[in-house]
Amino acid sequence: MTDTAGVYDSKGVSNRNRSDQEVRMERYASDGQIPRCRKTRFFVVLMLFSGMANAYVMRTNMSVAIVAMVNHTAISHTKSSTQSKERDGDFEWSYKLQGYILSSFFYGYVITQIPFGLMIKYYGARHFLGWGMMINSLAAFFIPISARSGGVVGLCVVRFIQGLGEGPIVPCSHSLLAQWVPPNERSLAGAAVYAGAQFGTIVSMPLSGLLAHYGFDGGWPSIFYIFGLFSTIWCIIFICLVQESPAVSTRISEAERRHIMEAIWQAQPEERSRIPFLGIAKSPPFYAILVAHAGHNYGYETLMTMLPTYMYRVLNVNIRTNGIISSLPYLAMWILAIVFGILADCLIRRNFSITVVRKLMNSLGQYGPAVALISVGFVHHSLWLTSVIFILGMGLNGAIYCGFKINHLDLSPRFAGLLISVTNCVANLVGLMAPMVAGHVIDPKPSVENWRIVFYIAAGVFIFTASFYNVFASGKQQW
Repeated sequence: MTDTAGVYDSKGVSNRNRSDQEVRMERYASDGQIPRCRKTRFFVVLMLFSGMANAYVMRTNMSVAIVAMVNHTAISHTKSSTQSKERDGDFEWSYKLQGYILSSFFYGYVITQIPFGLMIKYYGARHFLGWGMMINSLAAFFIPISARSGGVVGLCVVRFIQGLGEGPIVPCSHSLLAQWVPPNERSLAGAAVYAGAQFGTIVSMPLSGLLAHYGFDGGWPSIFYIFGLFSTIWCIIFICLVQESPAVSTRISEAERRHIMEAIWQAQPEERSRIPFLGIAKSPPFYAILVAHAGHNYGYETLMTMLPTYMYRVLNVNIRTNGIISSLPYLAMWILAIVFGILADCLIRRNFSITVVRKLMNSLGQYGPAVALISVGFVHHSLWLTSVIFILGMGLNGAIYCGFKINHLDLSPRFAGLLISVTNCVANLVGLMAPMVAGHVIDPKPSVENWRIVFYIAAGVFIFTASFYNVFASGKQQW
């Protein structure tokens, strides 16, 4: 560890203990002076943002592609005027089978969470993230041939492998954020990185819709070829240019290195302690994050995987327009996530309790979508009203990135990667149920009444888990 004692600012202020550091950081925050030398950590955050976007592109493109892959005329007794103008796909997959296909990715995704969360503590996060995403990217090229030659089973196997490769993205991103971002910048940095999920969805859905209609090799296969290529390029850049921490970086200025290391390690002194498994297992604040994370994933995966199908089957939106309209709620979520991140950091710098800020943001992020999901089933006669409700609900959902999603770093920067690997594993186990539950509910008859049941279930999960979080969550450091 580089020696961080002494002075580092232009005013020559001593930096010998934690209280001096906190006072100086607060004064700099009020003066707008924190700090000018942030080029390298900005690049790291940018790469993590684009990596998260990349991951969600690879995750969500199947939700649009499957609309073009399936022969809807063959699996349905009804056919709308809009659907009659669309070229039906080659595969006669029931809604139940579609639910299993959409869920297969998450089986691979969840089983890698905790192993990577444990390993990054000892081996670092950079290579796990970069090479894991490389596996995800290369597997995308095999999706068309697996669907055509292997059917449902072959396609599910390849999507499972993609999930395995994408497993490190969240625990490794959390670990790198803990290494590179000072505590009073984490709400915005965390919101910026995880808002990459919405940016990726914004890119994936409309482009997937256009590629499904105009693309080569029958349309939908071009979705996976093109996104797989761009994802592979990102992996190469990340592996070559992003480094594990400021302490080992060869591209960072000395001023920025010292600022980051002082800000992080004076608030959280480095030590080689064992992982506090018992303390984590007995911690109500940890379970608050776990429950909130699980509830969010269920509601979010319901919308992410089923919204294009809802737009197509209930609102008669064609494949080209479907991707664009389905992406608008995620555009709102992306923009508002940044706004909420700025607001949360501003409140914390003005001495608002971190616990209060996390609960406030999480309430906006989970109660808001719940109200939207309850309402949307009653406006199916209007595409405009449906779109507005989805946009408002998902926009408010962006506040979760300053709520439970970054709360792991409050409880323990040292073990943040492990904590989020556990909550993300459980959350995705719950989340993978969402498309399967939706498929079973609407499979007998994809009517508006059955779609309302799907939305009610997701809304109820949002409300319960948000309330649980408000009772037990904390922003105080635990370990």
